[in-house]
Order: sequence, then structure tokens, then C-alpha cells
Amino acid sequence: MKMHNPPHPGQVLRALCLEPLNLTVTDAAQSLGVSRKALSSILNGRAGVSPEMAIRLSIAFDTSAESWLNQQVQYDLWQAEKNRKRLHVSRLSAA
Repeated sequence: MKMHNPPHPGQVLRALCLEPLNLTVTDAAQSLGVSRKALSSILNGRAGVSPEMAIRLSIAFDTSAESWLNQQVQYDLWQAEKNRKRLHVSRLSAA
């Protein structure tokens, strides 16, 4: 079953990982081995979670990389589905 308007993974990261641990963006970025700007972009929904970032998050927060990537795919698919009617695609069928 498809999710209805799933949150961006950055929102989940902030609410379930950073805030409960009282981590600042700077502290979390340093622990993840990324720049503050890179993490901030994810947290603010301007960038997605890459496979490498998913692995970093899985190590830091004892989660699975797949869970972060699945969240990103669900979010991206939801966003793309909003533009479905604008796509000009013909159905193909076997002869």
C-alpha cells in the first residue's frame, strides 16, 4: 500500500535521531563525516539521502541503510506521482 504524502527523510532524521539526542547540525555532521552544509541540505529537504549517506546514517544511528533509502524512494515517488498527468506517454502492448 502506498503511503500518503510521506515525509522527506530529512524530517525523519531530525525528529527521530537528532532532536532526541540533542544533537546540533554541526555535531551530527562531524560525527557523520560530512559537511554541515550537506547535512543541512538533507534536513531541510533540499537534497536526498544518497546510498553513501544511508550507510553513514545506519552506522551512526544503528539503523539499516535500506530503511533510509526506502524513505527516500517513497518520498521521490510521491513527488513524481504528483506530475503524472503532465507526462506524455503512450501505452505499449505486445502484438
